[in-house]
Amino acid sequence: MYNTLITAQDMNTLISDNRVMILDCRFSLADIDYGQRVYNEGHLPGAVFMHLDDDLSSPILPTTGRHPLPDVDKLSAKLQQSGLKKDQQVVVYDDCGGAMAARTWWLLRYLGHDAVALLDGGFPQWTAQGYVVSQDVAEPEEGDFTAHRRAGMNLSVDEVIRETSKAHVTLIDARGAERYRGEQEPIDPVAGHIPGALNRPLTDNLQDGCFKSADQLSEEWRALLDGRAADTVVHYCGSGVTACHNLLSMEVAGLSGARIYAGSWSEWIRDPARPVATGE
Repeated sequence: MYNTLITAQDMNTLISDNRVMILDCRFSLADIDYGQRVYNEGHLPGAVFMHLDDDLSSPILPTTGRHPLPDVDKLSAKLQQSGLKKDQQVVVYDDCGGAMAARTWWLLRYLGHDAVALLDGGFPQWTAQGYVVSQDVAEPEEGDFTAHRRAGMNLSVDEVIRETSKAHVTLIDARGAERYRGEQEPIDPVAGHIPGALNRPLTDNLQDGCFKSADQLSEEWRALLDGRAADTVVHYCGSGVTACHNLLSMEVAGLSGARIYAGSWSEWIRDPARPVATGE
């Protein structure tokens, strides 16, 4: 079972054995039709397209962030209709170093499905190695997947406030350093970060489009955590999507037990009474 990363070579073997469900998670915040368009142009054989806004998030409400977690029953039904079977190996991919696909990786674990891995290097790595690309739309038979939500993997905003006030958690912000410091904010109406949060831009997890080695990631994470336990970590970002990339990075590094604040910065700033920090 693959439950963190899978190489393109190993992925090609799984496809040949017809033992894997593949989810194409390509998406662009600047062009919401991008993912479906590039999927139609070519994708891994048998891959099913998953749309970040339509499939992997629920509608935005006045109190939520930009990508609220999807309805569990709706996503479970989508996965079942897409052919997912109990305990079946799933592989997710995108074309941006895993920044989008990591959300799907985390969501499947959140729904109780552990046999899920991210294709390291994504679609660019797949094509660079000369593996087959298809334009055929998958028509799978319905699977028997049933979700068993693990509520403890995600913190609500109230839980974040309570746990940070008691110094029980270590918040880590996955956005770029300029956004974390509040020097620029291209998406959300307020710049800065949650007071007390550390910064680990998700791009620090990558080297040449793929994840760094487990040993290197372990060294970097341990230096950042400075003795803090992995299970005290709560990851967030702008809208709860790229935070999952940092959690996956920790899992690759052998540091398990971190959680997600899915509402993230875009939810945090919905209430002007919540504090905002800038600078380092």
